[in-house]
Amino acid sequence: MKINEREIFEKIKVLSDSEKLALVDAILNELDKPDPEIDHIWAEEARKRWKAYKSGEIETVSYEEVMKKYK
Repeated sequence: MKINEREIFEKIKVLSDSEKLALVDAILNELDKPDPEIDHIWAEEARKRWKAYKSGEIETVSYEEVMKKYK
């Protein structure tokens, strides 16, 4: 049974807000599949940053400083 986008949209319109949010969450979870290559790249980056911090090459920035930037 194939349902087109328009039919899906019409069915979604009758859902409550909480049901729509649950549906969006389910869709996003379906799209967010782990990628071992990306995980490896991020792990390497984290190791580089930790090593740079420990050796004094970079300094940390406080939470308060970061938040000031975005206010």
